[in-house]
Amino acid sequence: MNVLRQNIDALNGLLIVEIESLDYTQNVKTQLEKYRKTAKIPGFRPGHIPFGVIEKRFGKAVLAEVLNQLTNDGINRFIEENRLEILGNPIPSSQHEMEGSFDKPGTFKFTFEIGMASAFDYESVLKAGVEYHTIRVDDPLIDQQIEDIRRRYGKMINAEEVGEKDMVLGAFVQLNEAGKKVKGGINHNTTISLEFLPSKEGAQALLGKKSGESVRLDPSTVSKDAADKASLLGLTEETLPESTEHFEFQISEIKRMELAELNPDFFQKLYQSGEVSDELSLRTRVKKDLEILFERDADRMLTRKVYDQLLRDVAIEFPQEFLKKWIKMSASTPISDNEIEKEFEDYLKSLKWQLIQSKIFKDSNTKLVFEEVMAYTKGLIVNNYAQYGLPAPEEKELETSARELLSKKDQANNIYDQLAETKLTQYFKANVSLKIKPLSYDDFVAEMRK
Repeated sequence: MNVLRQNIDALNGLLIVEIESLDYTQNVKTQLEKYRKTAKIPGFRPGHIPFGVIEKRFGKAVLAEVLNQLTNDGINRFIEENRLEILGNPIPSSQHEMEGSFDKPGTFKFTFEIGMASAFDYESVLKAGVEYHTIRVDDPLIDQQIEDIRRRYGKMINAEEVGEKDMVLGAFVQLNEAGKKVKGGINHNTTISLEFLPSKEGAQALLGKKSGESVRLDPSTVSKDAADKASLLGLTEETLPESTEHFEFQISEIKRMELAELNPDFFQKLYQSGEVSDELSLRTRVKKDLEILFERDADRMLTRKVYDQLLRDVAIEFPQEFLKKWIKMSASTPISDNEIEKEFEDYLKSLKWQLIQSKIFKDSNTKLVFEEVMAYTKGLIVNNYAQYGLPAPEEKELETSARELLSKKDQANNIYDQLAETKLTQYFKANVSLKIKPLSYDDFVAEMRK
């Protein structure tokens, strides 16, 4: 058997497979002998069917099967030995018919199309530089974080009058245009958290009010959307009245979060290591934690920026007609030319990124070895436990859980993708010309949303 490569242009080529009778005769005979032992043909006892009868009935099908296997093996071996970086898989050429006869088997020749991407350079794009945004961890940011921690460990108390961050418990009561209660109208107990109101109008109406007081209040001013408003009134979106301006809110209770005190018990509960013993050391630790947290966010933004820049500036040419034919042939369900055209740009974008990422990994000798994947998976599990305030499981249980996660295809793919992105980020930070640009927290969030 012989496999020859023929270039059509820089992006397209042919693989021509020539198979001599010597390559397949014995394989065909062996397969037919197996058929002879198991085939059931009327007039013959199983295992005693003449070989000529078996050959006549099954010969062409077996020959086709053997030729197909030999062709696939030969092509795969040729691609591997010659280190061809082809796109997709070889597909039968529509311009070259099979040569050879199944009626009079001899030499067979099969021609396949292959497609390749052009050579490309990504390093010059990385050297051009990318902005690396960091977040300035200033005093107001530290103050806000400490307040959030104190609220998390605080307790609810009753308040005399409504403040800016209080929860107000009460009932919405439906009124008529004269301001009187509607008999049999809507009367529903609910809770309003002033801290999270989307509009200042509703908050202003409640501020300073006391338990037992009532205030005219349109539920629209204290809800973010129709679903939220319906929930406040104990209704569904379908049963909401057209107008909700005639309602009053009867206040029954006012709840306020009392912040945890900054005392030794609080510090010990928060940081059992003993490194935090007063407000000054708390501020130092909070600043450090925020810097670590924000560095991860900054790294994610960097990776996104480099990704966008590589896709925009790296030039790669593709054999588009070949790829369209390959997509159509390899689709698990029939796909039309219009459907391919509609999704083709997104497909090329995805393929381009795969090629760039693969080349970066190859050039930097970056690999995803199983031991490292296992360690990364264990880390994800431990972090998940920590989010719920739970201790990490013992090593044996951790190992079992990690292996179970990796045995599920979708979850394993997601974990591999996360680890690959982590390695890419590390590579970018070490190899990209970074243009450091500190931002305030609000500006950083705005940049993240772009």
